[in-house]
Amino acid sequence: MKITILGAGAWGTALAIPLARKHQVVLWGRNAQAMQEADQQRENRLYLPGFALPPELQVSSDFDAAVQHVCADPAESLLIAASSVSGLRELAGHLRHHAIPNLVWLCKGLEEGTRLLPHQVVQEVLGSDLPAGVLSGPSFAQEVARGLPCALTIAGADAALCERVVKAVHGNNIRIYSSDDLVGVEIGGAVKNILAIATGVADGLQLGLNARAALITRGLAEITRLGVALGGRPETFMGLSGVGDLILTCTGDLSRNRRVGLGLAQNKKLEDIVTELGHVAEGVRCAQAVRALAREKGVDMPITDAVAAALFDGVSVQEMVARLLARDPREENL
Repeated sequence: MKITILGAGAWGTALAIPLARKHQVVLWGRNAQAMQEADQQRENRLYLPGFALPPELQVSSDFDAAVQHVCADPAESLLIAASSVSGLRELAGHLRHHAIPNLVWLCKGLEEGTRLLPHQVVQEVLGSDLPAGVLSGPSFAQEVARGLPCALTIAGADAALCERVVKAVHGNNIRIYSSDDLVGVEIGGAVKNILAIATGVADGLQLGLNARAALITRGLAEITRLGVALGGRPETFMGLSGVGDLILTCTGDLSRNRRVGLGLAQNKKLEDIVTELGHVAEGVRCAQAVRALAREKGVDMPITDAVAAALFDGVSVQEMVARLLARDPREENL
């Protein structure tokens, strides 16, 4: 199968490594110098250092050539967008001039200004007829690149596309499940990043394992409430892109969003934390969008509210915790 991955960040590069061992894969990045160095060194030292790129993997900064790689044989090809949510609209705009066969994206979050989910951004730019979907689930780039076991979900309305993704990605210690609940899978992937910031704060303040468990559990309730309000199915949030991704991002030391929370607990400024990360932390970018969307839909999301207040409203993390603990008791299923 011919596969093009648009975006040579950590996750795009990590996914390209196992796929290149069994398919014809092109990895595209916008930084021409970085891509030239990655090709020469056979390592993406800028975003995923320490992992060798397979000799079969083609590395390119030529956008048109990378896209044409999958346009020549639509029946046996796959186009994967590995940009951040903030870059998805621009990337999709560049694709309007190509007869692309399909599109799968890896990003998790909401677009800041519009509060749109990734599939809504794609539909606005490319229309609703394009076979498209999201590949999501608990997945740290470094572990995928190392070849450690991983399970992901492809979600989309087009059954043929989902089958194609399963055929392309399944194997090499990666299991792929399919779903038609695109909204549910995207909401799970977006909101868990915000809850990982909250868990990082709790761990940074040494509030204990009890507090961590409570945050994850009640965080799952928040994800489910918002997802169902937007049309997702409750059972989706019990799966890989719900509770699975939530547990990983809240507890794993490789989690960027968790590290944001740890930094806040140390009274670091947000801009300094983001600079130290050197990568995008989607929970920061979508916290305000999720808070606004929840209020618009009348969905109660106190942990999300508290995280957004700590990130953008000048509320201290100590006050954030105090507000959550002071809330009135309620039925657990609410």
